[in-house]
Amino acid sequence: MAQGAVAQAPSAAQAPAAQAGGDYVPVDEATAGQAATSWPAAAGMQPPGRVGTAREAVQVATTPAAAPTPAVAPLHKLRPADLLVVAPTSLPAAVAEKIRHLPGVTAAVSLDAATIKVNGKFVQMLGVNPGAFRAFAAGPTARSTSLWRSVAGGDVAVSYTMGKQDKLPLGGSVSVAGRRPETLRVGGYGTVGIAGVDAVVSDAVARTLGIPVRNALVISAPHASLAELAKRIKSDLPHGAGVAQLVMQVQPGVAAQAQAQAAGAAGAPAPTAGSATAMTPAEVQAFLRAAVSRVGMPYVWGAAGPQAFDCSGLVQWSMRQAGIVMPRVAADQARTGPQVSLSQLVPGDLLFYHTDGTAPTYISHVAIYLGNGLMVQAPEPGMDVQIVRTDFGSGFAGAVQVAPAIAAAVAGNPAG
Repeated sequence: MAQGAVAQAPSAAQAPAAQAGGDYVPVDEATAGQAATSWPAAAGMQPPGRVGTAREAVQVATTPAAAPTPAVAPLHKLRPADLLVVAPTSLPAAVAEKIRHLPGVTAAVSLDAATIKVNGKFVQMLGVNPGAFRAFAAGPTARSTSLWRSVAGGDVAVSYTMGKQDKLPLGGSVSVAGRRPETLRVGGYGTVGIAGVDAVVSDAVARTLGIPVRNALVISAPHASLAELAKRIKSDLPHGAGVAQLVMQVQPGVAAQAQAQAAGAAGAPAPTAGSATAMTPAEVQAFLRAAVSRVGMPYVWGAAGPQAFDCSGLVQWSMRQAGIVMPRVAADQARTGPQVSLSQLVPGDLLFYHTDGTAPTYISHVAIYLGNGLMVQAPEPGMDVQIVRTDFGSGFAGAVQVAPAIAAAVAGNPAG
């Protein structure tokens, strides 16, 4: 479940937060070793590993659709999705056209965007022209003509994470609570690659669901200063509209981090002196105490506490107990502070992973470092929040030291 990538997403949980008592004490490696044989539930320990490292390609339903699927425009080139504009109502055509002609903008495609219930859970959905939009999707998804034909034919394509973890059957159906209840066929798993967006339908289907018409714009501007371009776009937007920077750009003076941050690595560019500070010791203690208090509670995709969690929901809820505002999805949480090396890890740092085979460089899992080689995470459906040994295997994307000011800025962006 993603909150924040499109406007007006309600909170996944509004219940009062449970209070954790006592001081947090890092679990030590000796305790982990003892737990490795018996895994006592009272100790909150689980076998090491299990962060989910699936490497599957885009998947499309093999069962035939009810009607012939239409052709879609071929993919000529991939375009980076650099900025996303979202408004509560339709963007004026003149505004969209002006943005398309701004210096640095190489392409911009209009979309329909809304937060909508799918099988009873709030999901952020895009309505698109499949042939025009596919170039902005994650590479494997963009290249899957069969997936985009299924979308053009009236199916819904869902992210790999949503499909697998919410157990949505390919070729099966889901209930969508739009203007009136609709039943849509799941045509494929194919992660868009835009943080928080978990479902895509055609613009025709979006109209039947009551999603605002052309209230969003995805923009490619690979050679522009995205921060400056976003500021320029914001000045032209109507009231209530926002613009999100979807990728990080390394600023001059931090070139040493450029290679580490390429291809989906976690971490924002290192802040300049005095521009952002890390969490205080008291905030770290409150954060870790809250996270560990949730051990044994079930993983539920889209849940953000206080009694059930997905991976990023655990981070967001636990940070809230420390008074820190965090964005909802892992890919955005990876932008909430500078990247740190493994030799500099301290308790409270966040660990990020690539687990989505349809977008291998997309950050889709997060865990919390506890110290002494251990981490706490909400792993996957059928499992509970657990403490395990840290995993720095092939799916590891990097570690981030959260800076509350950066986290609040990312969380406060109405488009992501």
